[in-house]
Amino acid sequence: MPGALYIVSTPIGNLKDITLRAVETLKQVDLIAAEDTRHTKILTGHYGVNTPLTSYFQYNKVKKSDFLIKALKDGKNIALVSDAGTPGISDPGFVVIRKAIREGIKVIPIPGPSAFLTALSASGLPTNKFVFEGFLSNKSSHRRKRLKELSRDQRSIIIYESPHRIISTLGDIRDIMGDICIVCARELTKKFEEIRREKVSACIGHFSNAKVMGEFIIIMNLTDRGT
Repeated sequence: MPGALYIVSTPIGNLKDITLRAVETLKQVDLIAAEDTRHTKILTGHYGVNTPLTSYFQYNKVKKSDFLIKALKDGKNIALVSDAGTPGISDPGFVVIRKAIREGIKVIPIPGPSAFLTALSASGLPTNKFVFEGFLSNKSSHRRKRLKELSRDQRSIIIYESPHRIISTLGDIRDIMGDICIVCARELTKKFEEIRREKVSACIGHFSNAKVMGEFIIIMNLTDRGT
C-alpha cells in the first residue's frame, strides 16, 4: 500500500503556534520534506522530533518530487513542510502535492498558521471577499501591469513582497492606485512584529529610513472607506 503525503502547517514565527496534531504527525511519519532543513531542524529540535529530513525547495522541486513520489509509492509516509506557514501557498510544495494526487496517493492536510490570513485577520479591512496575489513580478513593467489590472478589483487585495523590493512596489502602488490607505505587515508573531495601517506615502517614508528584515504582506481595498 502506498503511504500518505501530509501537508503540515508550521509556525510563521513563534514556535508555540504549532498544533499538537502537527507535532504528532512530524514524529510519526517516515520522512520530512523541508524547504530548508536547517530552518526546520530548529523546529524539530525544539519539539523533540527525530524524523529524518530531506530538502525540497524551488530549485530541486522537479527532480526531488519524483524521489518523494517513489518513496510514497513504496509505502513511506511523508510530511511536507515549508519554511513557515502552510505548504503549497506561494512555494514549491504545489508541485509534489499535485503529482501525488495524480498518482492516487492520499494527501492529508494538517492545518495551521498562514501568514496572509494572519495579516488579513488583523488588517481591519473587509475579509468577506479577498484575492491573494502572492509575489508580483520582480520586473517593474510586469508588476505595474498587474497592479493596473488589480486597480479595478473591489475585493481586499493581498500581496507578498521581499525587503529589497518593498519600496519599489509601494511606489508602484502609489503611482497606479493613488496614495491610498494600506496595511503593511512584517515579522508577524515574532519579537519585532509590525503592522502599519497608513497611506502608501507614509509607509514608503517609514521603510525608506529603516533597515528591515522579513517578508512583507501588503493588503489594500480600493472600495473601503472604513465605514
